Amino acid sequence: MVSLYEAHKKIYPRSVSGLFSNWRWGMVFLTQLVFYGLPWLEWGQRQAVLFDLGARRFYIFGLVLYPQDFIYLTGILVISALSLFLFTAVAGRLWCGYACPQTVYTEIFLWLEKKTEGDRSARMRRDAGPWTADKMLRKSAKHFLWLALALWTGFTFVGYFTPITELGREFVHLQMGSWEIFWSLFYGFATYGNAGFMREQVCKHMCPYARFQSAMFDRDTLIVTYDEERGEPRGSRSRKSDPLTLNLGACVDCSLCVQVCPTGIDIRKGLQYECIGCGACADVCDTVMDKMGYPRGLVKYSTQNAVSEHWTKGQTLRHVLRPRVLIYTAILGGVVLAMVVSLALRTPFKVDVVRDRGMLGRMVEGGRIENVYRLQIMNATEATQKFGIAVDGLPGLAVASDPELTVESTQARWVAVRVQMPPDAANPGSHPIHFLISGQGSVGQVAEKSVFIVPR
Repeated sequence: MVSLYEAHKKIYPRSVSGLFSNWRWGMVFLTQLVFYGLPWLEWGQRQAVLFDLGARRFYIFGLVLYPQDFIYLTGILVISALSLFLFTAVAGRLWCGYACPQTVYTEIFLWLEKKTEGDRSARMRRDAGPWTADKMLRKSAKHFLWLALALWTGFTFVGYFTPITELGREFVHLQMGSWEIFWSLFYGFATYGNAGFMREQVCKHMCPYARFQSAMFDRDTLIVTYDEERGEPRGSRSRKSDPLTLNLGACVDCSLCVQVCPTGIDIRKGLQYECIGCGACADVCDTVMDKMGYPRGLVKYSTQNAVSEHWTKGQTLRHVLRPRVLIYTAILGGVVLAMVVSLALRTPFKVDVVRDRGMLGRMVEGGRIENVYRLQIMNATEATQKFGIAVDGLPGLAVASDPELTVESTQARWVAVRVQMPPDAANPGSHPIHFLISGQGSVGQVAEKSVFIVPR
């Protein structure tokens, strides 16, 4: 049998330190502080960020959203997409290299692996050797830490949909619901599998971004680049040797750039779709250049045009701010501004008006004509509110039932409203009217359309 596919080879990324590594770890701390910390923040008497699917309410600090506010979710998705386009046009796969959950958790899992099994060479020797008590103990400790972190991640994820303090009490008393258990285990298993075992395979084969990223690149996009003109021909040499006399470039062919790469590619072969733009190869190459006494920047963030035209940093940055980037920035800024203005002007309650279809227009005492409606008022504030109900659109039209009602905080209430008008004030048929619902204080006013039926 001849296999048409190359067997997968495990990648052992080497530890690296430097500017881009520091940025990457800074993003690890920032993103995980937000993810693990937000569910524990309190806002008044509730969790600060909570997506209560059962009650169909979404709490984001002082903001309470309902399913009717779906437009804001659409806005967030549009902003996310435009941000991805902008960052990619400017500097390639910044999201992948620094903030993607796959990258973040892979960094954390690799750190735990290093602490339990040692550095790259020690891990390779241990995996190639026989099973010993030391090997079994180290690997057991590693998988225990991985599982603990993965399960805590799954528990935190569920804590965004069930109050996390309540979820913690249920866990302690073994009273967690079946769906809570399922999603905690599912998300934990996904974290354990993706960050512990699949790692670069997720980036290379499962993530669609790797496939269409080239459509957003051009020759003025900042990417991790190997300066082939300066580095070739590559070859080993002593520190005291003059590369010019040896007819060699700056690259000493140490292969460290390959050893630190989390996807196992050789950046010296040019831009490849597997590159996630993390800059690890640039960090390690700079350390080698320092040791050899050569200028830094053999591997660096640059553009294809800058490398070929030998531009300075200033020239490179000026070309990065090209019309495409400015258009993305303008559109993104416009969408963000529209979202902010919409949220600032948003009326903190919603009204639905439904005519009582089982009861058309009818004559009541005094010959007045009456229609019955059902109003749903949703109070999106976290305080009890009183609302006044008025109606206009026809002569003498008035609310005959109680014109005021009280709605508890973050609750919705249905109420029957009787609307009457004098006889002969309008011709028989259907007439448009408006319900005016006003809240106390600065809550505002909402107008909703409906129709009034005048019987023949």
